[in-house]
Amino acid sequence: MKTNKIALVTGGSRGLGRDMALRLAEKGNDLIITYHSNKTAADEVVKEIEKFGQTAKAFQLDTSSIHGFDAFFTVLYEYLQSEKKRETVDFLINNAGTGLYVPFLDTTEVIFDEMMNIHLKGVYFLSQKAIPFLSEGGGIINISSGLARFSLPKSSAYGAMKGGVDVLTRYMAKELASKKIRANVVAPGAIATEFGGGENRDNEQKRKLISGATALGRVGEAEDIGGVVAFLCSEDARWINGQRIEVSGGIFL
Repeated sequence: MKTNKIALVTGGSRGLGRDMALRLAEKGNDLIITYHSNKTAADEVVKEIEKFGQTAKAFQLDTSSIHGFDAFFTVLYEYLQSEKKRETVDFLINNAGTGLYVPFLDTTEVIFDEMMNIHLKGVYFLSQKAIPFLSEGGGIINISSGLARFSLPKSSAYGAMKGGVDVLTRYMAKELASKKIRANVVAPGAIATEFGGGENRDNEQKRKLISGATALGRVGEAEDIGGVVAFLCSEDARWINGQRIEVSGGIFL
């Protein structure tokens, strides 16, 4: 069922972002996705979205560099006007990111800044610049992590930034309420994707630890997350605002 809504998903060419885009399309939303460097993968996702009868467009964007944001929104606006006959999207899903497993004592300023730029600073300023292009009654979904609630070694910088995203989202929810824009967090647990070098997909020792610590007894899959994001972009979720929804199968309860 078509909704005539448009969702913008950053990092929509692979992993969790890909599944989010597909589930949103399945629910009748048109999509705009961004990719960092793999245009081929992004184009494949566009084709899969179109199979649901929805429109899709992929744009290159480095979400860790705020200097490219103005140019991105200029291109986005031109696309919306020329192809969609409108000037706004309805939902922004801040999903783009990279994983890195480095002990606290070995984390350098370069590593710290890399995590900050893509997971916190990028989310902050991309969302800020997106507001004029977001419809009243729309929403922002920030992708956080279970690592902002519990701690596992080698994720201090990443987890700290995701904790910042959780706090930022509450401020967004309060300050954007006058524009009827909702803001929520989806926090995946350990997911078996290529993220962070495929650690949760390929490291059997870690997979066993995760499965044993998870109430539902397994490592998460990308397909466990996208439907939750699609729900938050539906009318059924219109009264959910400023909330953190952890999608982790009940890890470390």
